[in-house]
This record gives sequence, structure tokens and C-alpha cells, in this order.
Amino acid sequence: MQNFNSHYWNERYSKNETGWDLGVISTPLKSYIDQIENKSLRILILGAGNSYEAEYLWCLGFKNISIIDLASKPLVEFRNRLPEFPFEQTILGNFFDLNEAYDLILEQTFFCALSPSQRTLYVTKCSELLNVKGKLAGVLFNFELTEIGPPFGGSESEYQRLFSSYFDLKTLEVCYNSEPSRKNKELFFIFEKK
Repeated sequence: MQNFNSHYWNERYSKNETGWDLGVISTPLKSYIDQIENKSLRILILGAGNSYEAEYLWCLGFKNISIIDLASKPLVEFRNRLPEFPFEQTILGNFFDLNEAYDLILEQTFFCALSPSQRTLYVTKCSELLNVKGKLAGVLFNFELTEIGPPFGGSESEYQRLFSSYFDLKTLEVCYNSEPSRKNKELFFIFEKK
């Protein structure tokens, strides 16, 4: 099985093999962020990459944002774009090694980049990292699970099975505002920690 480590992801960025990167915040996440009123929330962005989500949040006045990625290249580019973002809130490392507590975890193309064998670990780790009633929200891909990836697909029924032991599934629906290339291939979700 392919080892999706820091070298793998840095190579993808170096070769500009970043089909997941829209160059801007995705519309579903922007719409979700726009309705968040509490700017003091502790927010984590997984597999942040170029992290347009963090940049958008920062510009709206959210300051308790942490981003994490295995690849150094996009994190350096992010810091160059947004030098005022606190260095200590930019984490080069493995999500599974985190031991902090957050109110909100944002998901955008990180889950689909993990080997499917890590999905249960992802669910339990997100639950561990969230405060009581904390939320995991964002977008999951809605197409048949593939053996070759990333990205690896998934379905609404699979996500219900995976997440329901640890989360109340508040929202899980086809995105109405996906980018054209992702139309009908994304599910928007809000899961609240039990």
C-alpha cells in the first residue's frame, strides 16, 4: 500500500499535482463559516494545505485557529501569504499525534486523502480532540469508494456508520453549492460530539 507521508505530499505540491486545491476557499465552507458568530472558538483545520479556510477565518477576525499538515511546502506558502498568522498555530505534523482541545474541526479534502484503513482512527481522533458538544464540519466526497487514491470516495451510509457512535449527525446532505467540477460529488456535514 502507498505510504502517504510528508515526502509524498511535498512531492505532490512540488509537481503541482494538487487537484483538490481550488485556489480559494470552497463555497460550502465559506457559507458555513459566514454563519458562525462566536469568533473565540478554537478551530482546527486538518490537512490544511494552502489553507484558504484559515486565511478567510483570520480576515473575519477569528484568531484561535490552528492548521496542521504533513507537508511543509504549503505551510511555508501560507505563512508567506499571511505573515501575521501566529507561527505556533501552524503545525507541521501528523494529525494523529495532536493532543489539544478544539471547539470546531473543519474538514475539506483531508478525510478522502487518508487510506480507508485509517477512517475509524480519524473518527475517534476527531472525537478525542473536540470539547464536549464540539463540532466536526465540512465536506466529504460522495462517490464510490475506490481502491486507488487519493482521493478515496465514500457514501452517506458509510459515513453514518462510521461517525454515529461518537457524533450526533446534525447535517449530512448533498452540497447545493459545490464548485461545478464537484457538483453531486460532495456531502456537506455538521457532526456534534456526543
